Amino acid sequence: MNDSSTSGELADSLRALLARLSPGDRLPSSRELTKEYRVGPATVARAIAALAAEGAVVTRPGSGTYVARRTRLDDGAGTADTSWQTVALTDRAVDTHLIADPLGPPPAGTITMDSGYVHRSLQPTRALSAAMARAARRPDAWDRAPAGGLTALRTVFARIVGGSTAPEDVLVTAGGQSALSIAFRAIAAPGSPVLVESPTYPRALAAARAAGLRPVPVPLDADGLRPDMLADAFAMTGARLLYCQPAFQNPTGTVLTPERRRQILDVARASGAFVLEDDFARHLGHGGAVPRPLVADDRDGTVVHVTSLTKPAAPSLRIGALVARGPVMERMRAVRLVDDFFVTRPLQEAALEVLSSPSWDRHVRSLGTALRERCGVLAAAVTQEIPGATLGMLPTGGLHLWVRLPPGVDDTVLTAAARQRGVAVSAGSRYFATEPPAAHLRIGFAATADHAELIEGARRLGAAFVEVGPRRG
Repeated sequence: MNDSSTSGELADSLRALLARLSPGDRLPSSRELTKEYRVGPATVARAIAALAAEGAVVTRPGSGTYVARRTRLDDGAGTADTSWQTVALTDRAVDTHLIADPLGPPPAGTITMDSGYVHRSLQPTRALSAAMARAARRPDAWDRAPAGGLTALRTVFARIVGGSTAPEDVLVTAGGQSALSIAFRAIAAPGSPVLVESPTYPRALAAARAAGLRPVPVPLDADGLRPDMLADAFAMTGARLLYCQPAFQNPTGTVLTPERRRQILDVARASGAFVLEDDFARHLGHGGAVPRPLVADDRDGTVVHVTSLTKPAAPSLRIGALVARGPVMERMRAVRLVDDFFVTRPLQEAALEVLSSPSWDRHVRSLGTALRERCGVLAAAVTQEIPGATLGMLPTGGLHLWVRLPPGVDDTVLTAAARQRGVAVSAGSRYFATEPPAAHLRIGFAATADHAELIEGARRLGAAFVEVGPRRG
């Protein structure tokens, strides 16, 4: 090697040398390298610096240069050995198997019928963009927001909830999922049971388990959560928290009947327990009446209410709220303060402007009409394409159909086969805290472009159903 050789060429030669050495071995000195490879001192210095930046060597001033101990040199990638973290992290793993897609991202051209969001054509995009632009230009746009949320936004949420709800009863959150996480951690101690509907929202199960709680399922029927089973579950487990979705339950679409609303609250009060009411579908009715939130008729602080703007507006409008009275609200405020101090001010300002505009009510009405039409189109297509499938009810709100499959059909196998044919749907087993009683699919009708895409998605699903076929024992 002559004096004109580059430091890159020298670094390649030294990598070959490192491959023959062991971690901790000392490299030849700079003077020795200069002599052996016939290069200048500056070239040696640049080559050593490059290897150090890769993590291949460690330089110790006054001592020399050594082979790094946690470096794999066989591929030159400098991959660190992080196996020590397995011991340090113990057994507090966060279980995401119910919310992570086991099949991975769908390929291009897949018809999306497994999403919990509305299609871009159903979003109030123009209003959101204009509101965000104006919010970002405000003189105080980038100032710190109040920890509990902007007073004006809390006032709007209080008005939406109704009853005697005051702005002081509202805590603005970064969407509904953040609200669930805060509530689970604030209300119940790690290791405690939490009662949940069966089936229920998988991300709620994940948030509960991440908080160290043990979900205990309570069955549903066509009228919603069964009060008799709920009373038994409270008695057997000693639980002090129930998570439920009284309006347009995800995934079944059921609505808790007026009689059961009273019974559920009576059972919870008698058990000294909280009811965590997930009201995600407040703005997702299909044109009919939407029942009042449970919290609006709760005087005793039994109900902790969760709401969000993400579902009816857009995925990135991460604005939600917790509504509660008494010490539980102070506990939740403390948890959110520790988590992230406050929700970004421009996003709150934008949400406030959108909610306060007359166009919001028009959007909710037009969205409801579109969802009702899409629901009917998909129900007819699924009934035609999947013989033997059962729709327990045609939902009057929400974003999905809950379809019971014929005996002998594996929902996970069918879901994988459908993905191969270019349509993404959700396996029903993800929605159960324990073993599912039967195979189901949750099929969404809100995330597709139009009715034609819904019908084509059902056709592809039907083709996958024919391919998989019921398995006979």
